[in-house]
Formats: sequence, C-alpha cells, structure tokens
Amino acid sequence: MKRWIQSIHKNKRKLVAGILLILCMIGLFSDIYPAARESGESYKEKLIRFHVIANSDNPQDQLLKEKVRDRIIKEMNPKIAQSKSLEETRKILLNHMDEIRQIAEAEIRKNHREDPVAVSLGNFNFPTKTYGDITLPAGNYEALRVVIGEGEGSNWWCVLFPPLCFIDMEQGLTSKKTKEEMLSVLTEEEYNQIRTARSEDEVPIRLKFKVVELYEQAKLNVGKIVGKR
Repeated sequence: MKRWIQSIHKNKRKLVAGILLILCMIGLFSDIYPAARESGESYKEKLIRFHVIANSDNPQDQLLKEKVRDRIIKEMNPKIAQSKSLEETRKILLNHMDEIRQIAEAEIRKNHREDPVAVSLGNFNFPTKTYGDITLPAGNYEALRVVIGEGEGSNWWCVLFPPLCFIDMEQGLTSKKTKEEMLSVLTEEEYNQIRTARSEDEVPIRLKFKVVELYEQAKLNVGKIVGKR
C-alpha cells in the first residue's frame, strides 16, 4: 500500500514537471510562434497539393507509387496545367475523380499488381516540407490524395495549383519558375514568408515552422497526460 501511494505521488510530480517544461517551451518560443503560425495560415487556402501514398515502404511499392504519380500527372496535365484559378482547378479535379482513379488502376494493373486505389479531394494534414526554394509549414491543406493499397508507405507530394507538378515533370522546376508560379497566386509578402532563408541573419523558415509543430504536439501531449489522470 505504501509503495502504491508513493507511486501515485511520483507520477504526479512527473506530470507537474512535464507541464512546467511545456509551459517554459511555450514562453521561450512565444515571440516566434505567432509569426510562424500566421505565415502558415496566410496562404495555404490558395494552394492545392497532390499527395500519393504508397502501399508500404517496400522498394517495389515505392516504385509503383512513383509510376502511378507520373501517369496521373502526365494524363491530367492537359486538363489542369492551364487552369488560371483555384476554383477552376478544384472543379476540374472533382469532375475527373473517377478518371484519376482509373488512371491509377490502369498503371497498377500494367505492373501486374492488384492493389486497390482510393482517390479523394479534401483537407489533409501535412508535415513541414521543402519544395525547391519554398518551405510549406505543417498544417491542413486542400489536396488531391491518392492512396495505394494499405497506404502505409512513405508518401510523395507536390503543388498541384499553381501547377508546379507539371512544370517540374516536363521542364524541370527552377527557382525562377517556382517564384513566378507562386507569385501568380500569392502576394509578395506571402511568398517571402515561405521562401527558404538564404542568409545567416535570417531566422531559418524551417525552424519557425518546427516551433509550430512542437507547440501543437506539446498541447496534444498535455491533453493525453491529463486525460489519463
């Protein structure tokens, strides 16, 4: 009985210590977090991402993911690459969901596989990712998502609107072209918020967005701990 009581007190001390540590982290990053979060919220509603998830991390599954990705990009390019607005791209995607699924299935069958495919357009959570000269922070983004099989493997993503996927595949995505395409839908200020820091006196943009991830994870962990009490 005595040991049980001691164990309870020990766990309470750990809980309090953990909460205090998290509060200290929040205080330490309080100057960085608002700016990072604001930059992550200011433009993400102007983009549509393309997300392909492999069945597993098996090399064959990863190769199949890449083939499915390439086939979808190639066949959808004529329909999407010339889109001038987010709404137009969204409408095109919604009108061709069955076709996109069929394209993926055809490529899978071509490779002598029978994996099922799920295709959806919605809002999904993404980690912080760097794409060329830009870094997109963690958070929810609208995306075309293609899940192959169990969808437990590493994923691949790109920006579908503006059409960086197509440019990258056909011409090779340069820093200049990335900026041009992004500035076609973002303001100069929004673009500068997500461009990768280029000098030592700048706070690396990836660090800012990592703070957001740490902050959100810390809140989640506190909730779990309190819920177990």
